[in-house]
Amino acid sequence: MTHPLTRVRTDQVGSLLRPASLVAAFLDRGRGRLDDTALARAQDAAIRQVVREQEAHGLAFVTDGEYRRLNWQVSFSEVAGWDLWQGSWQGFVRNPSLAEVDEAPLSRGRDAVESFKVPATARLRLVDNFPLREFRFLQPITKAPAKAMLMGPDRVAQMCDIARSAPHYADSGAFLADVVAIQSRMVGELIDAGCAYVQLDEPSYTGYVDASTLARIAARGEDPLANLRRAIAASNAVIAAHAGRACFGLHICRGNRASMWHREGAYDGIAEVLFNELRFDRLLLEYDSERAGGFEPLRFVPRGGATVVLGLVTTKSGELESADHLMHRIDDAARYIDLEQLALSPQCGFASGISGNRLSMDEQWRKLDLINEVARRVWG
Repeated sequence: MTHPLTRVRTDQVGSLLRPASLVAAFLDRGRGRLDDTALARAQDAAIRQVVREQEAHGLAFVTDGEYRRLNWQVSFSEVAGWDLWQGSWQGFVRNPSLAEVDEAPLSRGRDAVESFKVPATARLRLVDNFPLREFRFLQPITKAPAKAMLMGPDRVAQMCDIARSAPHYADSGAFLADVVAIQSRMVGELIDAGCAYVQLDEPSYTGYVDASTLARIAARGEDPLANLRRAIAASNAVIAAHAGRACFGLHICRGNRASMWHREGAYDGIAEVLFNELRFDRLLLEYDSERAGGFEPLRFVPRGGATVVLGLVTTKSGELESADHLMHRIDDAARYIDLEQLALSPQCGFASGISGNRLSMDEQWRKLDLINEVARRVWG
């Protein structure tokens, strides 16, 4: 049975630009000028304000803007044996912008996605469900459906330095299995707390169509199709025990940090496997540039199945798209998949880290307003 939220016509990926006061609070905490309690007060105030803004703009789903996160990856951080939280703080203090200063906006960033590796220092064990803590604060302060976001299991596994994880993990398969078990528990706890919409973020999937990433996979002697199928099975396994209890979304992009991107490549090479094997209600697909290719791969989405949320509105610049242009692109996509299986969103979040992308708050809200306007014109 289709979950009631499956066919909602608009969406957002989750992260929103942080106000200057919150950025300053993070900086002060990183430099030892503020303690965790004071930072939490600043986060609480900023989240209340951004929830009011989202409701005022009529967003279908409300998030906390990821305002408690140093970066999107720390959704999987308070896990014994996985020191991402302290490592993230150390990296943030060294470089608060989380971006190379000599690179222009909208460029391909140095591939931190591939180079940043964390060894497991023990068998993984969940210490605290970070997204659950976010959700418990968010749910009581909004009337709209509150959405929770988690870094997907394949991305976590790709961050693990298996070679330095012995004797705790001898291979990536064993590590991935423990990640799946922990994330399935996290999702179950979110749903038990009343969360109706859970999203996994899996930017790693585009590595299976990106030429430079494929070259690295080949150099390791691995089969990219086998890796993709393992990644899909892991994503499915995270939600399998909770089928029908919530709406499940999966987001795919090509990197989104300080208006930079990391990968390129159309969906064609993975679409048939990806769209037929994923068991999610909503697929949030980046489609804001030529790097994503055309809409032809959408023909592989099973008829009457998942809603494809077209990420046509870019978060990488403040230039506002034309409503007519977006409507033409939706019409184009509808040549390959039923219009009733489509929805509209930004291509990614507005701020995967503290600094966010290179656009203003006003530009962010205008883009979200435009999405609502276009959805009304297309679907009524």
